[in-house]
Amino acid sequence: QVQLVESGGGLVQAGDSLRLSCALSGRTFSTYVLGWFRQASGTEREFVAAINWSGSSIYYADSVKGRFIISRDNTKNTVDLQMNSLKAEDTAVYYCAAESNGMTVTAARWYDYWGQGTQVTVSS
Repeated sequence: QVQLVESGGGLVQAGDSLRLSCALSGRTFSTYVLGWFRQASGTEREFVAAINWSGSSIYYADSVKGRFIISRDNTKNTVDLQMNSLKAEDTAVYYCAAESNGMTVTAARWYDYWGQGTQVTVSS
């Protein structure tokens, strides 16, 4: 059974940092593209960051570029999102996702597996 479990969310103040982690299980994800998405209340899910199997291809949404860093550890089957200089507009439920075709894509429809999400709230 494939499972993606996010952790690390919480309530922080603007300017603080937070590190999200996603543990994947149920199959070998070393060749998958792994991504992070977020969904604020009343909005559609939006792309945040994605990383290919080797880390040689990484994409970020313009809104987080320079502040967030995605990384993965294929030996541990984890993908992390280091979030720095957080802003109130970063408040959302954050989801990790896995894409099986190896394409570093930003559209949510291409991702095969999803976690349940972790809430990040940034107070201004």
